[in-house]
Amino acid sequence: MESKTSEQRISVAEYQLPYGAQLTNGGVEFSFASKSATGARVLLYSDVQDVEPCRVISLDMERNRLGHVWRAFVPNLHAGTLYHFQLDGPRAHERGLYFDSRAPLIDPYARALAGDFLPKIDGVCQPPKCVVIDDAFDWEGDHPIRRAFADEVIYELHVRGFTQSPSSGVEKPGTYLGLIEKIPYLQKLGVTAIELMPVHEFPRNASSGEWKERANYWGYDPIAFCAPHRGYAWNPAPGAQVSEFKEMVKAFHRAGLEVYLDVVLNHTAEGGAQGDVFTLKGFESQNYYMMRPDGSFLNYSGCGNTVNGNHPWTRELIFSCLRSWVCNYHIDGFRFDLASILSRDRNGNLVWNPPIIETISEDPILAETKVIAEAWDAAGAYQVGSFASVRWAEWNGRYRDDVRRFWRGDDWSRGSFATRFCGSSDLYKARGRKPTCSVNFVTAHDGFTLNDLTSYNYKHNYANGEDNRDGENSNISYNFGVEGETDDAKVNELRTRQMKNFLGSLLLSQGVPMILMGDEVKRTQRGNNNAYCQDSELSWFDWKQVEKNADLVRFVSAFIKLRRREASLRRRDFFTGEPQTPGGNPDVVWFDQRGGRVDWNAAQPSAFACFISAIDPKIDPGFMEEFKRASALLSAELPFNVIDEIVPTSSKHVVLFFNASAHSQTFYFPAMLKHPDLLWTLFADTGGESPYDVYPDCDGPSACVDQPQCVVEHSMKVFVARA
Repeated sequence: MESKTSEQRISVAEYQLPYGAQLTNGGVEFSFASKSATGARVLLYSDVQDVEPCRVISLDMERNRLGHVWRAFVPNLHAGTLYHFQLDGPRAHERGLYFDSRAPLIDPYARALAGDFLPKIDGVCQPPKCVVIDDAFDWEGDHPIRRAFADEVIYELHVRGFTQSPSSGVEKPGTYLGLIEKIPYLQKLGVTAIELMPVHEFPRNASSGEWKERANYWGYDPIAFCAPHRGYAWNPAPGAQVSEFKEMVKAFHRAGLEVYLDVVLNHTAEGGAQGDVFTLKGFESQNYYMMRPDGSFLNYSGCGNTVNGNHPWTRELIFSCLRSWVCNYHIDGFRFDLASILSRDRNGNLVWNPPIIETISEDPILAETKVIAEAWDAAGAYQVGSFASVRWAEWNGRYRDDVRRFWRGDDWSRGSFATRFCGSSDLYKARGRKPTCSVNFVTAHDGFTLNDLTSYNYKHNYANGEDNRDGENSNISYNFGVEGETDDAKVNELRTRQMKNFLGSLLLSQGVPMILMGDEVKRTQRGNNNAYCQDSELSWFDWKQVEKNADLVRFVSAFIKLRRREASLRRRDFFTGEPQTPGGNPDVVWFDQRGGRVDWNAAQPSAFACFISAIDPKIDPGFMEEFKRASALLSAELPFNVIDEIVPTSSKHVVLFFNASAHSQTFYFPAMLKHPDLLWTLFADTGGESPYDVYPDCDGPSACVDQPQCVVEHSMKVFVARA
């Protein structure tokens, strides 16, 4: 690349962290690490569309390097300055070195990017520009909420997809600021935290090959771990996404909602040996990526490369990234995509207590941040139940599969369903972990939506352009006799009933529930279970469905309300099956249809019942710390009400009758629940038509405990009684 200006002498910076581009002393201090580089330059640009830099700062190996750290201070630069790094060095693939002296490089620690990938020049990739950021922002006293994880109800959403549809009616659709306009909806629904699909920088379109025009909708293809995605900003000015993202977080916190990020720290968009060089490859590839001795890339991510998370350099990058999101953006939690990759050493072997996992677990700044692992990877590792320490929660894939099997009516599924419903003690208890280590979900972005789970037996991904080869083949779904949409009223009734079964089970299970965006309004992707490239109405939230399916929204909101008010539904410890107080009820009991004890060895999976005893959080030791925290929060005069969620206003016993069969079943109340002081009232009946499917104030019809209860096919009933 020919430069317009070359400056050989520039001030030597003081050697202090952090890396990247820092505003200081009337200029910008640039720094990066490279062991094998033989020369380096800072490229400065006037405009995001410029290919040629307006100024080139050449770094001297003697004056601008200490150890393997290159640094330089450039005076008279300001926030908004556009830049790249460029390094000379050996291009020796057999040694894992991919230096390209022509390639402009994204700073691994860049705080923001601007523009898009420009057309290649002589085969050299032209990536988005890095932006110098001023972090000054008026947070107005905001800080992370620090709600106990047991009290969370998570809502997984896509920033663009949630408001991009014209039906959203927002002023700034598809953006961070657009999300703010939908906060009242999320508050009314009752969720307590949003989990944003990837918002750190990724290419707007796939970067190479035949799919270059295909939208990179999901964003699981990172290019800058520390930078909010520019495509979700309303203001197109370079760096505007930083302040808009902070405005979004501040607004959510003001409304009492936490913000989690789905972080992809397991690979980058640079691909493997044949991929472009535009960031980590051009600095020190063999440190940042896992490689074989011959210099080829290991691929545990399924995306061509694997981030070498347990190399000290990469570990520092990941660690700095997480700290930045917490310190600079007030993020409350992280979900780690393909987290099992972080459990692999530099050669790809799974190891016990890997350094990066321990670092995240023990870091004092991240101490009150929620950390959730997707405890598997694309190369066969599956660590659900064994990922890490008590600090970590996990996406419980076993919960998803076992709950689906039970409600589909599979044989021998009853015992597994009961175990998942009670918090998956088989996975977590033996290692001293709690029910809150289980993040329960039935659907997520990857797979069928809830509507499609009940409408399709097979995936329909032809719109992705891969001849339906992509996406999961085993979905444990059931279409009730018709594949896809239908006008058959009976089939649609059964599908709605099944959606309520899934949502009701999820929200009453021990652990932490997660709901997929739009499941509460029957959002459909028309059978596409891998809509990673579908930036269209196929993936977006259709806000017309909120009114059309108001009965299901009401149902979900009522269950969330019950969960948040009843301490027994979000316990800090596993059930024991024993009385909590002398002469009291066991904390949980399972019954057969006639009120007797369940024969777990029976193949019949279809129908059984569960009793959950009320607990008084004021005397339960697991809640004492929450009361202390509630007092502290209230004394801090936070701008939202925390009383209902931390100090439950009632204490109720709960009985659930499950019928996953294709026939109506008769249930009897067990003798132990026929106490004259217990008045059992109906809370929910998924077999009933709205508004008789749920009673949000727990004021449904009273049950005659001496009479049999009919539970229609594919449904559940929930009764409550004040303790």
